[in-house]
Amino acid sequence: MAVRTKLIPSHIHQTDILKDSRRLYLKPENLQPIGSFKLRGAYNKIASLSKDELKRGVITYSSGNHAQGVAYAARALGVKAIIVMPGNAPAVKREATLALGAEIILVGPASSERQAKAEELAAKHGYAIVPPYNDEMIIAGQGTMGLEILEDLPEVETVIAPVGGGGMLSGIATAIKLSKPAVKVIGAEPELAADAQASLRSGKIVESPAEQVTRTLADGLRTQSIGPINFEHIRRYVDDIVTVSEDEIRKAMQRLAVDPRTLAEPSGAVAVAAFLFHRDQLPGTTTNVAVISGGNVEAEMLAELREEKA
Repeated sequence: MAVRTKLIPSHIHQTDILKDSRRLYLKPENLQPIGSFKLRGAYNKIASLSKDELKRGVITYSSGNHAQGVAYAARALGVKAIIVMPGNAPAVKREATLALGAEIILVGPASSERQAKAEELAAKHGYAIVPPYNDEMIIAGQGTMGLEILEDLPEVETVIAPVGGGGMLSGIATAIKLSKPAVKVIGAEPELAADAQASLRSGKIVESPAEQVTRTLADGLRTQSIGPINFEHIRRYVDDIVTVSEDEIRKAMQRLAVDPRTLAEPSGAVAVAAFLFHRDQLPGTTTNVAVISGGNVEAEMLAELREEKA
């Protein structure tokens, strides 16, 4: 289902005024069949369901990339898929989900709204819920990225990954730390949705208000809080979480868009933004990997970014 994405050596940091000896490799999950890492966890979860559960169908709640992952995996396994999405989800993600044969139900912008609707429908119709992040099978599926990074780049010293609900970060961190504890694992998230950083530093899950979270360009990271299961993995295995500004996300997207292989949506550019603009908050390591979590960027936004750069 999911493809193994090969690391791409990047030289984007060399455009900075301050030259340094850091090397950056990119993990291009934007090259997955659905343009996002989410296929890994979604397929792993659905494939683990019983025949009876598969017969009843699956349901999830997502702003876009997990929706596509569930729709793609469900189609491959011959399973009915219902997706609860926020009305403000990018059109490119909504249309792609429909094209994969899923049924879409739209709700308000808050992540809590879509979860509540999915749980209501699951209880009413018997659908199996495929959570976007708070699930061990989802975490294990996302963790395969960490194992691939270690196999492809044994000398890696730091891995930076985006964090929204925490599925990717908890999976990657767990896989890496259990295999090679010396490797640093850093999360990156928008300043407008900095609940994961606040949670890690306070030792308890912190929830951000929906009206603030929905203001970030990074629609895939607009979760109001990380999942409880994810939080336990993050507390144990993640070294730190840094935040990036909306302007830094845009600048990272512009630099990544120069190479078609590394085209990133806002959420997908967050880890690279952290590497580019927050050197003082990152480990002083030479060999680093940043995960491009997705590349499903709307054409209008891409055109606007290219115009800004020009």
